[in-house]
Amino acid sequence: MVQDTVAPQARIFDRRLLRERRGRAAGELHAHDFLLTEIAERLADRLSDIARRFPLALDLGARDGILARTLQGRGGVETLIQSDASFVNAPRLQRGAALVADEELLPFKEQCFDAVLSNLALHWVNDLPGTLAQVRSSLKPDGLFLASLFGTGTLQELRTALMEAELAETGGASPRVSPFADLRDAAGLLQRAGFALPVADADTVTVTYGDFFALLRDLRGMGETNLLLDRLKHPTRRTVFARAAAIYQERFADAEGRLPATFQVLFLTGWAPDASQQQPAKRGSGKTSLKDVFKN
Repeated sequence: MVQDTVAPQARIFDRRLLRERRGRAAGELHAHDFLLTEIAERLADRLSDIARRFPLALDLGARDGILARTLQGRGGVETLIQSDASFVNAPRLQRGAALVADEELLPFKEQCFDAVLSNLALHWVNDLPGTLAQVRSSLKPDGLFLASLFGTGTLQELRTALMEAELAETGGASPRVSPFADLRDAAGLLQRAGFALPVADADTVTVTYGDFFALLRDLRGMGETNLLLDRLKHPTRRTVFARAAAIYQERFADAEGRLPATFQVLFLTGWAPDASQQQPAKRGSGKTSLKDVFKN
């Protein structure tokens, strides 16, 4: 049994429900994994830009092995260990060693990996700084952390449509879309966790759908539906979804009547500290005078 390790007052997401939904989605994930595969490809491209070999790497939150299939020897990874929080997903992983491991409680020794990679798994972690600190601890000196996760702008259209529909139909609105991480804070989170040379950047991916309910089916098929602890605990009225579909169509449809769904994807890069890394110059060591820069 996986134990929750985050203090109750700090919990935002239902991790037990996450494991259940990832398990239910596992059998048909291939029919809904196009976004996961696209971001895995972008993650692999970033890894390939780094001229290094990584003898032992971890895929944290592997689902059914999407990142391993994407890498296929790219990026200098020699041996890849895959972990997933779902008891259903882990046995399905076919490439290399695989295990069940919750992202909030990593079971790995200190300084054991040359790289830790994670593709769209960490946005459901309650204590992201804590998880990042555990990842940093598991890296050898000068080891690489490279991850993607959904950011603030994700599903902004869906958030608007559902909130307005629920207000209109019930007179109130329950939280339905996750409070995702902000790009402005991402590099700071890496630095706070002890990473050197922290870098955060973002891509925006827009997927278009023929109808509102096709988007909901994809989110369910990826195991990416509402996991907030204070979510509505009883079934949503059908009239709420019907009105949300109408609002989405009216407010956001493109010229061809298709519905855009925006996903902001943050990419985090950091290195475990090592004396060999480039260091910032000491304060006051500059050789250029401001008198050489400004006009008289």
